[in-house]
Amino acid sequence: MNNIDDLEKVDLVAPLDDKYYNLNENEKAFYKSLTGIDDDESLKRHIVSVQTEAYKVFPYPCIRWFTFARLQISRQPVYDQFIKLGKERPGAIFLEMACCFGADVRKAVADGYPVENCVATDLQPEFWELGHKLFKDSLTEFPVPFLAGDAFDQSFLTPSPIQAVVSSSPTTPPTLSDLKSLTPLAGHVSAIHATNFFHLFDEGKQLTLARALAGLLDPRPGSVIFGWHMGRPEKGDLTWPAPPGSGKDGWSLFCHCAESWREMWEHEVFKGIPVKVDAREEVQPTPPDMKLEGAIRLVWSVTRV
Repeated sequence: MNNIDDLEKVDLVAPLDDKYYNLNENEKAFYKSLTGIDDDESLKRHIVSVQTEAYKVFPYPCIRWFTFARLQISRQPVYDQFIKLGKERPGAIFLEMACCFGADVRKAVADGYPVENCVATDLQPEFWELGHKLFKDSLTEFPVPFLAGDAFDQSFLTPSPIQAVVSSSPTTPPTLSDLKSLTPLAGHVSAIHATNFFHLFDEGKQLTLARALAGLLDPRPGSVIFGWHMGRPEKGDLTWPAPPGSGKDGWSLFCHCAESWREMWEHEVFKGIPVKVDAREEVQPTPPDMKLEGAIRLVWSVTRV
């Protein structure tokens, strides 16, 4: 499996099953506070109903496994640093990549990141609309601009040179509500969150994506790109098993290891521009009926220094 299209096809024959619903108590409390649904079973029914609609839009594995409903951003090692940046740096723009329903950007706002400085993007605009249904809010109540687009489409994200130093006469950042693409954000984004995203692409596309995101980053110290995705203890391909009855053996999914991930950012993306790259390996959780041999979770951040 060398691209997102192949990964998307994996779950086309896999039915939904609410046994994968496994929100922890903090996540339940978060959803209850935003939706006004106090009962656990009522909350589950509400989330499952939105999941069912989303699976008809596109059957991503993250929809089937309720990954969309988990609060992933607040479990990142740099989360407190990220929230502090949003509170202390005036106008610190936060970009949520592959935002799906927008759970993580809502969590950041709930924890104090200024809502007026946030922007979200995803390939599927229907998911953002379903996010309003999931959280029982509207654009008026949660006024974060959403941009639908493909990060590899240069009309949506034109790669820009990485700013090596802070300019003595910086340009004025764009008005987020006026954006039609990500390109005008070049050099203006203080924080970018990209979780469960990079592993959807082959090695070359991962590098292309990393360079494009790095070009968006504000050059001031403390600006950060962070997230997690699947990796391997050693750089190489991982076999993603096909579901029973699909008639396939599996797909090949390219994965970095912690060392190769650090080297990519330091030597191929920033090329001598000072950054602190933290990459650590953790256990990759998988559904109980799926065997994913050799996978680890690669948890990482890239911070300008």
